[in-house]
Amino acid sequence: MENEQTFFDVEDLLNGYVNGIFPMADADGTIHWYAPDPRAIIPIEQYKPSRSLRPILNKRVFDIRINTAFEAVMRGCALPRQHNDDEEDGTWISEHIIEVYTQLHELGYAHSVEAWKDGQLVGGLYGVCIHGAFFGESMFTQISNASKVAFHYLIAILKANDFALLDTQFMNENVKRYGAIEIPRATYLSLLHDALQEPRRFDPQGILTEGHA
Repeated sequence: MENEQTFFDVEDLLNGYVNGIFPMADADGTIHWYAPDPRAIIPIEQYKPSRSLRPILNKRVFDIRINTAFEAVMRGCALPRQHNDDEEDGTWISEHIIEVYTQLHELGYAHSVEAWKDGQLVGGLYGVCIHGAFFGESMFTQISNASKVAFHYLIAILKANDFALLDTQFMNENVKRYGAIEIPRATYLSLLHDALQEPRRFDPQGILTEGHA
């Protein structure tokens, strides 16, 4: 399923997410709406950090922050990639997408998990939160493992707040390493419906100071 348009707003975006569709832009700015079948999700409770990531978590290599540089994270995700250890192509993120998602962030629906080092943003991810569902959008890294650590803290926040669904949209090598699986669209819509009935907040509530290695 795919629909095409050149403009959308926050209301369209929220409408799309609760119905299992999401936007991506072409290089010319044309917006396409997608509803993949099958759909990729990451079972939240099944995630475990890799053996190689644990020492990095224990050493606290990165300062993890939440929602302090949302637009900067989006712009990091939008840069062309060289496909190193934990990146995916982010060129579908147009200026219009950045504008509308930033508005969504200001309304409290979109969040960033950021990896900082020496006062510089060096990686992170962003996504949309509606009730018990978190829709992961994109991630980027400028230093090896930065986005992996950000993802680890995302999972810790989702677990702590009892989220029901982590949607990653399409399957690719990047999300597969985090434990993504594919499910039929009908199954996804059932999980989404259930998650949307559960009031949840994207609340770090001490996660960042506890470490969660």
